[in-house]
Amino acid sequence: MIQIDFSQKAVKQIKKLDKEVQKQIKKWKEEIQSLESPNQKGKALKGNLKGLWRYRINDYRLICLNNDEKLTILCLEVGHRKEIYKR
Repeated sequence: MIQIDFSQKAVKQIKKLDKEVQKQIKKWKEEIQSLESPNQKGKALKGNLKGLWRYRINDYRLICLNNDEKLTILCLEVGHRKEIYKR
């Protein structure tokens, strides 16, 4: 089972989102936990975000640090797709 943790920054960002998006993130978390590897659903990022992974939830993105050996995901940031990569 994959363990998913959220940084304080990500928790604050999630609280600011619409309730429907929050429900979708909760559903995503349950779905990811049932996978064998955290890399099955995400996509590796390139450039200055190399080493991080992104997960899509409609128009929102979760930027995460995956540890495939320990089966953990640390979600660092959550935001709209137009803004998340500008940080």
